[in-house]
Amino acid sequence: MASDFRLKEQLPKLTNRIVAMYTPDDKLNHLGHCPLPQYQAVVSILTDLREVLYPGYCRREGLHVGNIMYHVGDLIDGLHDKLTQQIARSLQHEWRVRQGMQSCPPEPADHEAKGQTIAIAFLERIPQLRSRLATDVQAAYDGDPACRGLDEVIFCYPGLTAITVYRLAHELHQLGVPFIPRMMTEWAHQKTGIDIHPGARIGDFFFIDHGTGVVVGETCDIGAHVKLYQGVTLGALSFPTDPTGQLVRGKKRHPTIEDDVVVYANATILGGKTVIGKQAVIGSSVWLTSSVEPYATVMLETPNLRIRAGDGTRTP
Repeated sequence: MASDFRLKEQLPKLTNRIVAMYTPDDKLNHLGHCPLPQYQAVVSILTDLREVLYPGYCRREGLHVGNIMYHVGDLIDGLHDKLTQQIARSLQHEWRVRQGMQSCPPEPADHEAKGQTIAIAFLERIPQLRSRLATDVQAAYDGDPACRGLDEVIFCYPGLTAITVYRLAHELHQLGVPFIPRMMTEWAHQKTGIDIHPGARIGDFFFIDHGTGVVVGETCDIGAHVKLYQGVTLGALSFPTDPTGQLVRGKKRHPTIEDDVVVYANATILGGKTVIGKQAVIGSSVWLTSSVEPYATVMLETPNLRIRAGDGTRTP
């Protein structure tokens, strides 16, 4: 059946109604001349960083000692430019919001220069990041008997993807970059189902097995050699408010997980005062809002299962 083109005559009126909503008080638009960080540019930065961190595993094949210097140098040069621009945009927008300005007037701060300084500082941390990620790759291999080798971890494990993006985002977060760290970790969240806030502090040899549904909150402190299974939540117990009813931000809201702890599937650990002592084991589906001593094992009692024997027939 052919389209009724007469119905299209109402679209200009609809357009007018929608555009009329784009007022200065509207919270859902960003109209003006202050550019925001670009989502696709941030994803491109992550792709290039992965190429630097794991050369030979990603886009470019045939890398060897004769061409790796040129390849990495080209990536680093491009990353410098992309990071400088996107960080400058995020800084400029943050400055404008804090000043309460709707437009983008000239400002005293040179965000481009500051963006470049931060970009260089971040890139300088890549060697240290690679060393830390090597421990995470090893932890995945050591912690999963189904794993055939380190290559499999890098190619296939969503936990490593999420941890890689988190560690990159955490460095930018530490350097005071707004927006972009969250953009990075939310991209990883979409790809893997693992939600790690860039503000969390996580030690070496971190392993997330399977991973889907894992949540790690902003103020979590996680030690070394910690292993989480799918569905684990390290969250906040409550959200305190000030006398005006606004959320109090910047407080310790999420738990501390000490070294060598294992947290099994679907366990929930909440609260900024909750500490899970070293080498503790938290069983599946446990709900915790209080601290656990080191070396302890916490588990639910075995549920009473009822299995009814069938006679092989089916009821309609």
